[in-house]
Amino acid sequence: MSREEMDALGWAELDVLLVSGDAYVDHPSFGVPLLGRWLVAHGLRVGVVAQPAWAGTHDVARLGRPRLLAGISAGALDSMLAHYTAFRKKRHDDAYTPGGQAGARPNRAVTVYANLLRRAFPGLPLVAGGIEASLRRLTHYDFWTDSLRRSILFDARLDLLVCGMGEQALLTAAQRLDAALDGASPPLKTPAPSVVWDGIPGTARLVRQADLADLAALPGRDPVWLPAHEDQLASPAKLLEAALAHELHAHQAGRPCVQLAGDRAVWLERPAAPLSVAALDALYDLPFSRRPHPAYGLKIPAAAMIAASITTHRGCAGGCSFCSLALHQGRRLASRSAASVLREAGRLAGESGFSGAISDVGGPSANMWQARCRFDPDRCSRPSCLHPAICPGFAAAQGACIDLLRRVRDVPGIRHVRVASGVRFDLALADAEALAAYVGEFTGGQLKAAPEHCRPSVLRLMRKPGIKAFERFLAAFAGHSRGKNKKQYVVPYLISAFPGCTDEDMRDLADWLARRRFSPQQVQCFIPTPGTVATAMFYSGLDPEGKAIFVARSDAERLRQHRLIAGGKAGAG
Repeated sequence: MSREEMDALGWAELDVLLVSGDAYVDHPSFGVPLLGRWLVAHGLRVGVVAQPAWAGTHDVARLGRPRLLAGISAGALDSMLAHYTAFRKKRHDDAYTPGGQAGARPNRAVTVYANLLRRAFPGLPLVAGGIEASLRRLTHYDFWTDSLRRSILFDARLDLLVCGMGEQALLTAAQRLDAALDGASPPLKTPAPSVVWDGIPGTARLVRQADLADLAALPGRDPVWLPAHEDQLASPAKLLEAALAHELHAHQAGRPCVQLAGDRAVWLERPAAPLSVAALDALYDLPFSRRPHPAYGLKIPAAAMIAASITTHRGCAGGCSFCSLALHQGRRLASRSAASVLREAGRLAGESGFSGAISDVGGPSANMWQARCRFDPDRCSRPSCLHPAICPGFAAAQGACIDLLRRVRDVPGIRHVRVASGVRFDLALADAEALAAYVGEFTGGQLKAAPEHCRPSVLRLMRKPGIKAFERFLAAFAGHSRGKNKKQYVVPYLISAFPGCTDEDMRDLADWLARRRFSPQQVQCFIPTPGTVATAMFYSGLDPEGKAIFVARSDAERLRQHRLIAGGKAGAG
């Protein structure tokens, strides 16, 4: 983080500079610190510039020019989501900033940071990743300007964009650049794309249309051609067509994608395979301090929230149409071994000040650890493993999940274990013993679940289970809680103003909540985030079958729906 720290390590220069929109918290839940540890473990010298000032280049340049490249991330949140609510109102806090203060990162942070780095270090290769860049890899709808925008590769003028979980892609890019230098002194002369960038799974880059024929002709390429940017501008239905085709591509490992835009094209390589169990274990075994950098004088709210948490897996099989997580992390689950999780639990239990309670052992849904596909996922055309029903090829190991939670709880120094990340309730219903354990042993008063709505037509568009399944879950939860003589609650996550949702649908949801005396606290007004199928439905006014649907498009329409279940919480989301 500083020249003094570089001197203490005996580093005259960096190999890689990482710039982040988040404060620096050395915890594996934070992407940039995790990537930094990973690169250092592979012999590279890495510096982090966290939340740099953007009025000039001094802050991003304070560690000097890196020898190989700069990596850019807006942070754990998209910068526009970090700054604005679903009703475009300015947020007043930022959990990833010291003191929770808003305004420490710019709007469209990836593009701003890229421009700063280009001015500070002319000719330096720039690689961006993280949620903001990843979801803007192709033409996308931008809610904040109500317009279609080209791939962020254009605006940020990136050399390479890393899509999804980027450990291997970033390492490969750095190693190829290192080989391309071959003893030469920086600044590096721009190498031919075929030498450095070509063929790195899970990446995207701009290529000239004139070069497409040669790229597509290489063995094993045969790209999927997505609707061109200009075609999507001319026909909103083309955005939905592209989103559905890209979603399918993102879950299959076989082919690259191409999208034309002007005289260039976005070349999207085949998705990266999830890290193996051994690689994931090695990643989480790296020596994270689990603390914010000591330079900070104020507490970082997000650091406190995840301090006593353990990530067991990545990815989500749900494939919900509105969720960017499966598009970013993938639908294929990548799970750590039980031994790796237990080692982390032991380290956590040995930390000074540890309370004895672990707030979460899980991932996007706690009960998907070690789940896998029995079939060939590369040949699967389903957008979800769980909708409209759980696929017979989807093997969930919920008994193993419960065994893991119990083993973590038995680690000396640990008294309580919770699953704050929540459970996928339709999966939980499929294993009565596991459900009883989640409720009776690992719920700390509240358990998160996400029914999202109650109307079948809306749930179908969301790719969520029917409300009857959620009602069975509620009944089972209440029964198991009574059996343990515990007063516990389900915290339901709900969405208002979803594409295809009418005012009548929202009134039906309000009635459903009233009959059960629910006073919902977790109500999200739908935000059209870049890249998702639901966002393409919002923009096009069509469902995935091409049929017209109602869309609450104006803020007045969205707010009216939202208030039907959220009362006066106009700034929610």
